[in-house]
Amino acid sequence: MFSSDEDNEFELEAEELMMSNFSEGSKLVGGSPTIKPTVSHSVNSKRIASVSFEENTDSENENTVYTYPSKPKMKNTYHIPITVTSTVYVWLLTFFAAIGGFLFGYDTGVISGAMLLLRDKFNLSSFWQELIVSVTIAAAVVSALAGGFLNDWFGRKVVTILASFVFTAGAVVLACSSNVAMLVVGRLILGLSIGFASMTIPVYIAECAPAHLRGRLVTVNTLFITGGQFIASVLDGGFSYIKPDGWKYMLGLAGVPSLIQFCGFFFLPESPRWLMRKGRESEALRILQRLRGTSNVDDELKEIKNTLQLESLNGDGNTMLRILRTPAVRRALIVGCGLQLFQQLTGINTVMYYSATIIKMSGVSDQQTAIWLAAVTAGINFIFTIVGVWLVERIGRKKLVMGSLIGVTGSLILLAVTFQLVALMSPSNVPYHSNTTCSSYRSCDSCVDNSQCGYCYTGSGSSVNGSCLATSSKDTGHSDYGPCENATSLVGHTWAYDYCPTSYSWMAILGLVLYLMFFAPGMGPMPWTINSEIYPIWARSTGNSLSAATNWTANLLVSMTFLTLTETLTKYGTYWLFVGIAILGLMFFGICLPETKGRKLEDIEDLFSQPWNLHWRSSRRRYTSLKSSLSSS
Repeated sequence: MFSSDEDNEFELEAEELMMSNFSEGSKLVGGSPTIKPTVSHSVNSKRIASVSFEENTDSENENTVYTYPSKPKMKNTYHIPITVTSTVYVWLLTFFAAIGGFLFGYDTGVISGAMLLLRDKFNLSSFWQELIVSVTIAAAVVSALAGGFLNDWFGRKVVTILASFVFTAGAVVLACSSNVAMLVVGRLILGLSIGFASMTIPVYIAECAPAHLRGRLVTVNTLFITGGQFIASVLDGGFSYIKPDGWKYMLGLAGVPSLIQFCGFFFLPESPRWLMRKGRESEALRILQRLRGTSNVDDELKEIKNTLQLESLNGDGNTMLRILRTPAVRRALIVGCGLQLFQQLTGINTVMYYSATIIKMSGVSDQQTAIWLAAVTAGINFIFTIVGVWLVERIGRKKLVMGSLIGVTGSLILLAVTFQLVALMSPSNVPYHSNTTCSSYRSCDSCVDNSQCGYCYTGSGSSVNGSCLATSSKDTGHSDYGPCENATSLVGHTWAYDYCPTSYSWMAILGLVLYLMFFAPGMGPMPWTINSEIYPIWARSTGNSLSAATNWTANLLVSMTFLTLTETLTKYGTYWLFVGIAILGLMFFGICLPETKGRKLEDIEDLFSQPWNLHWRSSRRRYTSLKSSLSSS
């Protein structure tokens, strides 16, 4: 925000610049020209507006203003700071829409704690654990791709109502599950809903929001995602004490917020930009007036209409082919899909889906403790997403992405080093039977990487002695033979099925906390925020559909292979892989990502008409200040 002194200074200089730059042949009849301020873009991280001149066609006004035969001779358009109105109604709309984000987050967070209970209940192997997690993501890929078509034909509102209905049905199936097959079906149904919502909600909010609040409102959707993850983790902790069926409550309660969204969305409007594209101008005008809290929305409506008319000149045709043939939109699609790809390939959903498992891997022995620590990390994710909501319209999208990814890279390095230390300092294996597979492992770390083995030990700290024993085929809570065979009488012994005793647990927990502190403000919300605003309206549904599908495909790849990677590449090798990918992401965003802060949706396409190598420059070098503009004129 500008201070009042800055406002006065800028307005005086703007008036002088404006009056000194009219062409000599221009004639002013009856008064002063009408100054029309419109939001344009940001200079030095401040919201600004362009000065334009408009003919006053009011026949009752004696001071008629004639348009000038040529544009004012200015080397640089001057910009005046303005305030754009918004209403409580916009925030209410955002709240109900963002419930879709909450459901997305709840599903991501709840499976982390529920998986520990499901694994014990159904004796799940690594494959089945990965399948239960990944079937939701696979379904989301399909529905995200289909969502582009459905959004174009039926609108954002109808698709959101469909998504909330499907989610409610999936939650009911999960709550009633009695076998693994029902779990898989219920998770698949949830995935269809999440795919629809993940690509529809950000677009819907962006198209309804005023330009100066768009980034913040779209980021609220991500705030609800992290809020859903946090609440799911807290419920995981509470229901983990209800055995053996606490997981049913964890998974089934998601149906409550989805039912609220389903009912509430019947009373919310359709996107005015979608209505304009369908030729329903009077309805779009009425909705836009309500969203802006004023009847003076003719200019915004006219700009949307003009943009649609220009786009229609190129013909309708196949949207995907048109995107590929339009250089600016093709570049936008590459950036949008790149944002979603690197968000996932830097490992965020291994942290969210498997946070409790990762904490146990690091040496935390108690199941409930691991679940509650996972809830703490989810809470940190939620809190620091609020930081992102606060920063997005202050420092801009690109700085937030770059700073976030640098911190994420450092956190991944810490996690990799931690697991490497855990492996190096892992207690040795004293063979109990020399003719078994489990007895062949040299240390606890390599022992617990095999899901058929566990470590039975005595002592603590540096004085740990133990043996790698085969896990019971009926219950992973004890071994098949040896001193840890009876789960109820482990006198002097501790059975470690999926972790090793270590003094480095605190480093892994610190790494997770730092990871989420850096990820949450930038790499969490910005891919969704930027994708919701970088495509022209004719490509917006398809562009967001493709970028969301990229997100879910990468999500599927990472979540389906994470446990397998930790067994083949080792835990620390998996995190070093994520570090390398994060460094590639920094290089990509530094070169290709432009700043979209403060731009109108209709103006952002121009940013992608510039060569890639211009986007690495800071906003100060891309936009000149007022005084440098005056001195060069």
